[in-house]
Amino acid sequence: MNRRDLMLAGLGLAGLPGMALAQGHAAHAATPTRGGTARIVVAEPPILTSAFITTMNIGMVSSKILEGLVSYDLELKPVPALAESWDTAEDGLSVTFNLRRNVRWHDGKPFTSADVRFTLLEVWKKLHPFGRAVFANVTAVEAPDDHTVTIRLSAPAPYLFNYINTYGAQILPRHVYEGTDVLQNPANVAPIGTGPFKFKEWVRGSHVALERNADYWQPGKPYLDGVLFRFIPDPVARSVALEAGEIDVTIGSLIPVTSLRRFSDAAKYTINTDDGRFLASIFLAQINVRRPYVSNKRVRQALSHAIDRAALVRLVWQGYGKPATGPIPSSVSQYYARGNPQGFDPKRAEELLDAAGFKRGADGKRFRINLVSGSGDSLESNRAGEFIKQALARIGIELELIIEDSAAYLRRVYTDGDYDIMTSSLHKLPDPTLGVQRLYWTKNIVKGAPWTNGSGYSNPELDRIMEAAAAEGDLGKRRALVTRWQEIVQEDAPILDLVELTWTTVSTARFRKERPQGDGMFAGLEDAWLAPAR
Repeated sequence: MNRRDLMLAGLGLAGLPGMALAQGHAAHAATPTRGGTARIVVAEPPILTSAFITTMNIGMVSSKILEGLVSYDLELKPVPALAESWDTAEDGLSVTFNLRRNVRWHDGKPFTSADVRFTLLEVWKKLHPFGRAVFANVTAVEAPDDHTVTIRLSAPAPYLFNYINTYGAQILPRHVYEGTDVLQNPANVAPIGTGPFKFKEWVRGSHVALERNADYWQPGKPYLDGVLFRFIPDPVARSVALEAGEIDVTIGSLIPVTSLRRFSDAAKYTINTDDGRFLASIFLAQINVRRPYVSNKRVRQALSHAIDRAALVRLVWQGYGKPATGPIPSSVSQYYARGNPQGFDPKRAEELLDAAGFKRGADGKRFRINLVSGSGDSLESNRAGEFIKQALARIGIELELIIEDSAAYLRRVYTDGDYDIMTSSLHKLPDPTLGVQRLYWTKNIVKGAPWTNGSGYSNPELDRIMEAAAAEGDLGKRRALVTRWQEIVQEDAPILDLVELTWTTVSTARFRKERPQGDGMFAGLEDAWLAPAR
């Protein structure tokens, strides 16, 4: 690949079923207004940097303060952020980033290649749960001058460009972190970044306040004077606050889909369905293949055939989503394989269960298993459990629903392995090596580690294919490997991918942005403004 100077381009917006509104249209063609503070509701984060931990609520706040090398457009292609441009060597064994000049940290120190080198080697590669895999092939990081970084690789890493934004790879100031315990550094709760807003205060249980960075590297931006992140735990209270004009934005589907019709008036509100594309999230059912009954592949296939994914989207998610057809969501178009061999077919489900030796008893039932979910999951996720219970009852399987707090849920699934099925919403990300491989890879069966291969599924042929795909630099060959990968896991069915989730950002019509992004939940908001009240 030759050097590319990537420029931002206007992109079309895709709509969704029902009343969902994409960001943009005529209202966003208006001239930005300066001043004002945007009031945004988020779940309170534990810290304020995503450099070594990625959860949505951390990233939604920290991304306004700290930045990454790139961001992503609506097609999930990288566009410049702190890196103006980049070159990938023909053999795929090195990538050179050309950094922006005249960028300063919030304390006035210059941002340089030394900051990138330090963060990659000492933070992302050592401490970040995804970074250890993303940067596993990195053998050296060279910083020949203040504005050039070259990453040397032991093997091509085509997925690298899909995880170097502010969500996956925030850059930390070397002069603040070097020589300290990174995980305990005070800057983790009072960050110093290069972003459009500076940290002002964090009042626990109430809010995080940010103020405008007057020295931001984008001339004339940000437009806002500040951002106030408020913590409102109750979903009903969030809706009321938005309707009352006490807040301007809720991110990350914090308004339940059953309440979205309250915000369907386009003159008053905007429902943005593009902000979470980068996460490529799927609501799924992971099956513990070590357990009786579900250790049988035909039983797992029967479970998949029993669930009407289209009805699940329609009845539980109110049309905000799509039926999943496999482990890779359709938004990851380069690798998506159409068709689901284990799609809705209750008659086939009955045949498979009979063939597996689990015929209906005199009471019409075959056997009893459980399904575990976390109490911290969305209302939709918990309602989906009831939907699945009814679906399995129709093929003679009795399902016990177990809802536990997050700590107990994670311990039951990833430490004790004491479950038959678990449900969760997991981020598949724009590349299968990043977000999908972790769920099937034998080497990722790690007791006690959340969001790994908790099903205990192991397939040596699949391991070989996934590892080959991770190192394959030719797109056509890599796509063929990933297609075969999808065929194998759909046949073995250790995970039932159910719904491609649509994350919603609900805001008043006053809140506007110039540029839509595929990772907009983690946008810096330098281009956001508040239109004058009518």
